[in-house]
Amino acid sequence: MAGNAVASEIKLVVNRVPITSYDIQRRAAFMKLQGKKGNLNAQAEEEMIEQALRVSEARRIGVNIPAQAVDQAFANFARSNKMTPQQLEGIMNQSGVTSGHFKEFIRSQMVWGQVLSAWTQTEKGTTEQKAVRKMLQQGSKPSATEYMLQQVIFVVPAAERGKLAQRKREAEALRARYNGCDSTREFVKGLIDVTVRDLGRKVGPELPQEWAEQIKATKIGGATVVRETERGVEFIGICSAKEVSDDRVATMVLQQQGAMAEGKDSELNTKVIGELRKKAKIERR
Repeated sequence: MAGNAVASEIKLVVNRVPITSYDIQRRAAFMKLQGKKGNLNAQAEEEMIEQALRVSEARRIGVNIPAQAVDQAFANFARSNKMTPQQLEGIMNQSGVTSGHFKEFIRSQMVWGQVLSAWTQTEKGTTEQKAVRKMLQQGSKPSATEYMLQQVIFVVPAAERGKLAQRKREAEALRARYNGCDSTREFVKGLIDVTVRDLGRKVGPELPQEWAEQIKATKIGGATVVRETERGVEFIGICSAKEVSDDRVATMVLQQQGAMAEGKDSELNTKVIGELRKKAKIERR
């Protein structure tokens, strides 16, 4: 019993979140399982401090992840590694990580995504009026291209992915005859499992990332190249395009510029953790 008491002694308190030597021991075991090198105990201590910062910030802004969602993420992780949840639990327990510690790690990652999202919104704090004021200070209100789009999907169910090549040929044949959005539904009459969706108006910054460059490079009345997707094969028709300039465009352009300046998620993560460390109360015992 004495050994267990020593193993569980509190080593750190981060914003009233206790970190025990057992927590650090389990995190070091987890890092070893990940193949990390170096002084794992020291690295584990730093990771546990960051995890405590995440947890305390999530609590402060009211972010909570239910146990059911954590269990589901645990099961998904097991399946993605070709294991059952029971097998993963066994590996975690045998390696000294424990399934409980791993689930707390998962929870901290899940809440952190929501925390970063909240920080992003707070930092930007960009109402349409603020965006417009900033743009006017820069000399003019920005404009962007507004597209009217139509999506044509040749549906291929997951169980029939062997038909992709055939369906792609059918889609290419329709695309070659495509001459604007008005006649699409007439063209697809008689074709099996073809869906036509009107996507409505999309301003440049709103375009789906995977399609944006192709849409911008396609003339009005034309269609993008055919692409394979999880739905089957598809292309997007350009019904119309025009330059627009309004408050909504100003907001989107400003946000897009901010996102580009902000860089990758890892940079935002480092920035927020740094801010939280400055404000944190960290006690070593």
